Amino acid sequence: MLLLDLTHTSHTQARTGVQRVCRELYAALARQQAVLALTHDPHARHWRPLEPWEEANLSPVGTTAAAARGASWPRVARWRGTFRRWRGAPAPALPPAPGGLVVPEIFSPAVATALPALFARVTGPRVALFHDAIALQLPHLTPPKSVARFPAYLAELARFDGIATVSADSRNVLLRHWQENAVAHPPPVVALPLGLAPLTPAAVAAPPPDPAPATPPVVLCVGSIEGRKNHLALLTAAETLWTEGLRFSLRLIGLAHPLTGRAALDRVRALQAAGRPLCYDGPVDDATLTAAYASCAFTVYPSLLEGFGLPILESLQHAKPCLCSDRGALGESAAGGGCLTVTTPDVPALTAGLRRLLTETDLRLTLAAAARARRFRTCEDYATDLQAWMALLPRRA
Repeated sequence: MLLLDLTHTSHTQARTGVQRVCRELYAALARQQAVLALTHDPHARHWRPLEPWEEANLSPVGTTAAAARGASWPRVARWRGTFRRWRGAPAPALPPAPGGLVVPEIFSPAVATALPALFARVTGPRVALFHDAIALQLPHLTPPKSVARFPAYLAELARFDGIATVSADSRNVLLRHWQENAVAHPPPVVALPLGLAPLTPAAVAAPPPDPAPATPPVVLCVGSIEGRKNHLALLTAAETLWTEGLRFSLRLIGLAHPLTGRAALDRVRALQAAGRPLCYDGPVDDATLTAAYASCAFTVYPSLLEGFGLPILESLQHAKPCLCSDRGALGESAAGGGCLTVTTPDVPALTAGLRRLLTETDLRLTLAAAARARRFRTCEDYATDLQAWMALLPRRA
């Protein structure tokens, strides 16, 4: 038996990168062994297995588009948990977990406070996934609450028996932070690159890209609208090319952050009001996302910094070239072929890259062929590697 903490993901329909990783990991692990998903119930103030309504939020296939990324607890669930606490009901018994505990989310202070009680009930190794430390690397592009929270979160990770980072770059960032902050006896840290979910039958059957599309090409950008994703630079680059007379449309897909994404949304509205061929869909379901990949000529991922860069690999999985940075984890994802990379995703570099992909048909087709030739790690691969590594970890005091 393996325990999996999905406190946040089980209470949201958002499909940001971390939530997608959590759902796919849960599904992959459950296909390989017995897995029990848990939540820390803040109203009952104890750990418990998920209820059916919470399990329903864990489907790896998104059929709805969430309007917010926060956790949501229905009123009846809040009252039920509070009533249990008032009655003094004990925490539900958990089965023995020789396989250990996996915490794949960026957990909250409340969950951190409750983790020691859960640790004491787990017989196997206790492991957390580490995604990134962008809150500390780019604090000016991160909500202040996240920036303030992150040093404590990184210190709390040192309590685990092991940490699996989603890229080599994330591993280096975490180890450097612990070293700079004199963290004593840190746990083992391994870099395990994430896997991809299989393509849908519709995506597998999609025809190869048309070298001479009859309509202006569509450039697709998939990713949450927030400061570090660098949409402002992308929009400025697109405006430069539209002014030059290049004919193409830009399509943005992703959930907007209400604080750090506000400037990009304002710019989107201004360009749309000026008549530019720009579409912003917001968050979409999986079927719409698959169709968007099928209809685009190529994608652009202008992000400044990532822990992994899932949209890059998803674009390549759909045989669509991607324009992105060659630095850090983004470079790790791009290194296998299919990408046109830039050292710094600023306005001049994005403008030049977009111009090349829009005007050089041979380049697009060469990159698309390189993408089709790649072999991608699957979620099953990731789950297998994670469990194999966990089996080697000793329990720490």
